[in-house]
Amino acid sequence: MSFAKILPLLIAAAPVALATPALAQSAAPAAPAGPAAGITTQLPRGAAPSHYAIEVTPDAANLRFTGNTVIDVTVSQTMPALVLNAADLSIGAVTLTPTDGKAMKGAAKVDADAQTVTLNFGKPLAPGNYRLALAYAGVINQQANGLFALDYTNNEGQAKRALFTQFEAPDARRFVPSWDEPSYKATFDLTAIVPTGELAVSNMPVKSTADMGGGKTRVSFGTSPKMSTYLLFFGLGELERATKMAGQTEVGVITGKGNTGKAQLALDASASILPYFNDYFGVPFPLPKLDNVAGPGQSQFFSAMENWGAIFTFERALLVDPRFTSESTKRRIYETVAHEMAHQWFGDLVTMAWWDDLWLNEGFASWMATKVTDKLQPEWEMLLTRVDGREAAMSLDSLSTTHPVVQKITTVDQVNQAFDAITYQKGEAVITMLEGFAGEDVWRNGIRSYMKAHAYGNTVTDDLWKAVEGAGAKGLVAIAHDFTSKPGIPLVKVESAQCQGGSTLLTLSQGEYSRDNKDKAPLSWNVPVMAQTIGGAPQRLILQGKGQMTLPGCGAYVINAGQTGYYRSLYPAANVEALAKGFTRLSSIDQTGLLADNYQLGLGGYQPIGLALDLIDAVPANASPAVLAEVPGYLGSAYDMLEGDAAAQARVGAYATAKLGPVLSRIGFDAKAGEGPQVPVLRSALVSTLGDMGDKTVVAEANRRFAALESDPTALDGPLRNVWLGIIAKNADQATWDKLRMMAKGAKTDLEKSTLYALLGGARDQKLGAQALDLALTDEPGKTTSAAIISQVGYEHPMLAVDYVLAHRAQYEALIDVSARSQALARLGGGSADPAMAAKLDAYATQYLTPESRKVVDRAIAAIKTRVETRQRLKAPLAAWFAAQK
Repeated sequence: MSFAKILPLLIAAAPVALATPALAQSAAPAAPAGPAAGITTQLPRGAAPSHYAIEVTPDAANLRFTGNTVIDVTVSQTMPALVLNAADLSIGAVTLTPTDGKAMKGAAKVDADAQTVTLNFGKPLAPGNYRLALAYAGVINQQANGLFALDYTNNEGQAKRALFTQFEAPDARRFVPSWDEPSYKATFDLTAIVPTGELAVSNMPVKSTADMGGGKTRVSFGTSPKMSTYLLFFGLGELERATKMAGQTEVGVITGKGNTGKAQLALDASASILPYFNDYFGVPFPLPKLDNVAGPGQSQFFSAMENWGAIFTFERALLVDPRFTSESTKRRIYETVAHEMAHQWFGDLVTMAWWDDLWLNEGFASWMATKVTDKLQPEWEMLLTRVDGREAAMSLDSLSTTHPVVQKITTVDQVNQAFDAITYQKGEAVITMLEGFAGEDVWRNGIRSYMKAHAYGNTVTDDLWKAVEGAGAKGLVAIAHDFTSKPGIPLVKVESAQCQGGSTLLTLSQGEYSRDNKDKAPLSWNVPVMAQTIGGAPQRLILQGKGQMTLPGCGAYVINAGQTGYYRSLYPAANVEALAKGFTRLSSIDQTGLLADNYQLGLGGYQPIGLALDLIDAVPANASPAVLAEVPGYLGSAYDMLEGDAAAQARVGAYATAKLGPVLSRIGFDAKAGEGPQVPVLRSALVSTLGDMGDKTVVAEANRRFAALESDPTALDGPLRNVWLGIIAKNADQATWDKLRMMAKGAKTDLEKSTLYALLGGARDQKLGAQALDLALTDEPGKTTSAAIISQVGYEHPMLAVDYVLAHRAQYEALIDVSARSQALARLGGGSADPAMAAKLDAYATQYLTPESRKVVDRAIAAIKTRVETRQRLKAPLAAWFAAQK
């Protein structure tokens, strides 16, 4: 992996005295802290911190900062030296003071590759309690790693700069020399010397302020709870805060001045979600306040971070602008707030011991966010989105490059690459399945027991399974181990179905669903199957290899009723046909799940693709809007697979217009009073997909509205504004592209500006794509927007984008987070269906990446090869199916 090397900064030799708690008087060391035996650590065992007192002085204008820290350290065995994490830091004076002893000066040796600093004191360190004082200096980055700066234009058109921190996974070491691993929990006192008048924010409320003169103020925050380094947070700028109470906790939103009104949705969501979580987890939120801090700009690799008591979220994932925020975006904002708040327990209060168990954070937060959103906003039908999440996970899990939910992590690059759909969406899907097995009450009781037993500590996955099984979910551990320790997807196949005496006898077998290696010996799982005939009572079976179950009633049946199971369901063709005929009698979630499952089985070659298309064709125009909103995606996928066959694509477009056009005509292009809560989401899906396919009515409407901007600047305002502009951008000629660029330059807010600039990368015209790439490397779009432009070009012209990045690699890497550089090219080219792209990515990884850091590239290569094979195999049957439609 190629890291940007930053020269050390010169710093003053003497540390500034910090106010810290009194050092323990006993010379005997406390019980060993840090990682337990068997838990991975990249630092020498035998020393661990208990408290940090940190003082930082940021110099935002010059993108640098100085710092001092005093750390209370327990040494539990004789150590030759102390080894801490440090990255891009210059270390000045080092002193170590033992209890009742004299201070010892130390020498610091930095290992940039290992991201460590070794502190030698001239002799081995005996067991005991010590106070370590360090002076240091570091850089303020312009991407989201460590302490970073975000430049923006305020509501008055003035250029401003705000500072924030992003430490997950291994970047607190860019802010303070520290034991920067999750098992080394400690308390923190943070003090900052800041420009007077600017708002400083951290995990805890401000404890005190002092005017230092010269336009500077010392701000000290309260002592944090015991927590991991990656959860520490600091923010600074011309910010303002709005608050409300949620029980005993003050919840707040912090934005640039004048923007707190746009965060009202997030503030209201926080206030309603917190009491639910307090009750569900059985442990009240332990901090006095919980802020959502909105930062301008964006990252290509994350949108929000769960810092304890001070969640950081990019504005685009938190603020609502009535001029262009869509209904889907509002729901994502609510769910993002819920996800990060769930982390305040799963991740912050109880933290995984090492990154192998990252899913204990992310899978649970995703699952909990869906759950609470469904409970508090039932009209949104959020449980349906779990099908989409399952499919996102299975898209990775069906390839030979997949990994288990609990994965072995040994390097920094592997930590950064672990944030994927297996960790998040498969984690959520497995939890959904296990909750269904245990029952809601037993599951919740197990979670409460887990929280109370491990509060302020670290855990591994088995700690959770033991707690839930101990609450009454007998047999859960075997299922849970299978689905978290083994990669891949079970395939449950119906070998036969017989109607006998008013009941259906199913004979089932288990295999493994794969897109790229069907010949391998399949893994086996304990699969909790829930099946029912349409309208019949559901029945349960733990399937091991082969099994039988009897369902009340005869007729069409579903073997993943409620879609809580993480497996593919392969039926005889006759049952798929019967499900299509009885489609309207199925629940919405089974309709959604069956569409997804059968389409993927068709793509994988397990059944004819025509069966899946027949099922899609069976979705009636009066189906639930939430189910209808899924249909455009499948038709868009078929359209893309027929790339290069204009006549066949035209037939897909004609079918889409015939099937979906009347639905769009009925609901209209604009919102109507009294329309259902899912109609806006359906409208957006219809307009976007039909516009992409060149539907004449939709494209004409986009052009009409765009032309109307000449006389009415509000002509496009509304929840579909960016959808309409996306259609315009995709079909743009040079004059239209130039007009969009002028709109971006003149945008009133940075949020709008970044969206418009990104759209410039979405043009079908390859020449305009090349122009967008050149624009991205200028200062015009902004430091965090340029990468979004390049990503948009990558969606439309992956080879163009990848070649450009390879030719400007250093410039591109400066535009993205350090932690994600090994993944960036794979993300740009991973959607390609060109075999040459696979070869290009492999050559790049061979030259620049280590075996450990190329895993995301290897997944992209596997996906490209599978996509090529799938398109070659399915082009003829797809074209034939659409040709046969009237």
